[in-house]
Amino acid sequence: MKKNIAYMLFIPLVFSSLYAKDYSGEKLFKEYCWGCHHQTAQAFGPSFESIANKRSKVQIIAQIADPNNTYKTLGYKINSMPSFDDLNAKELQALADYIYKFKDKK
Repeated sequence: MKKNIAYMLFIPLVFSSLYAKDYSGEKLFKEYCWGCHHQTAQAFGPSFESIANKRSKVQIIAQIADPNNTYKTLGYKINSMPSFDDLNAKELQALADYIYKFKDKK
């Protein structure tokens, strides 16, 4: 009986760790951003280096989470950024932190 209870507690723990989402900013970048952005070079969208030097982390998160309502306040004339509704707060923060790694050190 005790052995069965131990297995019942252990199995969900194993599966939850197997399916735990990776909140690495670099991994999220490769999954969501790489098609339009590059870390240090201009691509379809601005580089992360350029973004980090112009924006606060709050502005970066807002632009990723809701570009249709933030692009004008950030000075863009049109919005070509898709909305990423499936990213949670932890993932948005991880992306903003990753982008900020490219900010010029002054």
